[in-house]
Amino acid sequence: MGSSVLTMDFPRPPKKDPVQLYMEDTDKPLPITIDTRTRYAFFKTIARGGKSLIQSCQDLHLMRTICHKSIRKELKKDQIEQQRLLREARITAMLQHTNTVPVYEVGRDGRGHLYFTMKLVHGYTLREVLNYRDRYDLVQLVDVLVQIAYALDYAHAHGVVHRDLKPENILVGPFGEVLLLDWGLAKVWGKDGVSEEPPEDSSVHIADKTLSLTGHGKLQGTVAYMSPEQIQRDPSIDFRTDIYSLGTVLYELASGHLPSPGKNTDQIIDAVLHKDPEPPTKVSKYLIPEGLEAITLRCLRKDPHERYATMSELIRQLQDGWR
Repeated sequence: MGSSVLTMDFPRPPKKDPVQLYMEDTDKPLPITIDTRTRYAFFKTIARGGKSLIQSCQDLHLMRTICHKSIRKELKKDQIEQQRLLREARITAMLQHTNTVPVYEVGRDGRGHLYFTMKLVHGYTLREVLNYRDRYDLVQLVDVLVQIAYALDYAHAHGVVHRDLKPENILVGPFGEVLLLDWGLAKVWGKDGVSEEPPEDSSVHIADKTLSLTGHGKLQGTVAYMSPEQIQRDPSIDFRTDIYSLGTVLYELASGHLPSPGKNTDQIIDAVLHKDPEPPTKVSKYLIPEGLEAITLRCLRKDPHERYATMSELIRQLQDGWR
């Protein structure tokens, strides 16, 4: 599985990145008095989300470059967003798997604002890979999804549903790393079996250009990859919603198209809820084995009970059921 990923022609990290280790850094004395407020320096913005800010920075204690995630300035006092960030940090930290990102620390800065730090991985998102789809063999791309499925299977075994699976949240690194990112919309349950969602904000912003939405009433996520039950905000939603989303990504990497097309969000929602997707072989310019098409379409069944029952069952099919 890993060998085919390593053959993908991703470049090594740029020379400006601190790949080389030097004795001057490894043997630098640690201050006698630790001041956590001055631990991180040399911040550089990587991405700005609708509610969060992701930066790289230097950890001056361990002499490494890491990833720092915090709430955007205008939302730093928002109690709901603080709750969301803290939940995301802890879920990400507690899911310790090869295909998830290690979390280093959760804390507050000098002004009392929440942040958490994690491993910084250089690479490409699966979206960027799919922009150059013709370069890659289908087996290589499916192997990437198998590793993501392992991360989801691990999460499901620990009672966590991702709910935001899409190419933008899958990272492929230059040294064979395949990582599932962004657990900000993850669903967990209490010990009493009840899942209580953080309250939604009142803002509604639909970006038709990217077919994603930050809010649609109480709907959050990326609509083109959401299951029917997630769109309908079904309170009984379970792990099979991630199977649907993975099937959507599988359909896209196999065919170059989305299974529920549309020119705007409303059209896509209607397709997800009411229209069966075309078989990938009918819309793709690529050769798609019948076995892979059957696996993909089963993941995309409207009724969760008609999909694969577990992620481990789907993994077995992706490894042995189509090649």
